[in-house]
Amino acid sequence: MTEFIEIDGVRVHYRKSGAGRPLILMHGWGCNMDTVASVERVAAETHCVYNIDFPGFGQSDEPGDVWGVEKYTALVEELAKRLGIERPVLVGHSFGGRVGVLMASRTPVDKLILVDAAGVKPRRSVRYYAKVYSFKLMKALCRMCMSREKAASTIEKWRRRKASADYASASPRMRAILSRVVNEDLRSVMPGISAPTLLVWGENDTATPMRDARIMERLIPGAGLVSFPGCGHYSFLDNPVQFAAVLRSFLKS
Repeated sequence: MTEFIEIDGVRVHYRKSGAGRPLILMHGWGCNMDTVASVERVAAETHCVYNIDFPGFGQSDEPGDVWGVEKYTALVEELAKRLGIERPVLVGHSFGGRVGVLMASRTPVDKLILVDAAGVKPRRSVRYYAKVYSFKLMKALCRMCMSREKAASTIEKWRRRKASADYASASPRMRAILSRVVNEDLRSVMPGISAPTLLVWGENDTATPMRDARIMERLIPGAGLVSFPGCGHYSFLDNPVQFAAVLRSFLKS
């Protein structure tokens, strides 16, 4: 069943399924609870799953200001407190992994499962910085040389053509949040994670590459890494059978 809970003025949508020990499931950026529904079904075989729509996605409200990982994590911690969830298993895909890393570093959790997770600040190439500063220069020139309406239209057309799909499709506030969270590096808190941790990765992941997985494996005490050849950033969708087998095994261990 799906329900809503209001936390600090933000209405949060979640679905509860299964029975047993609690498990909080957190989707990636640009997704919603339905994206990870296949993970929910497997986890619900043995656990009571709380599958969350993060604020700004699915049926949850958009945040009232520009949140970082800290605010998203604090919201999940408060949701757990309100619902009486103690020592949950945390499962986070991509952006959900960021929240899982920070929460597990300071909150008692039973297990942590990071799936193609974010949390390591990406390496930036010269080409990337050239693109960023070219865009900033273009915006400044448009605002100097065009009417407000024409400048806004030109900038938006350039953004949709050049920016990432996640950025281009987001609202102005969610774009600001995305720009903030992708630059937050969580490596410093990873050694503080004491819960048994499983890393599941697609070897062809370009959004959060295998390099990130190996860094997490090294920094999180006792973490284990399982990688799937031929799979990308959505390894749980690219190889659902093997992913389900790995998930069941770790949850029952």
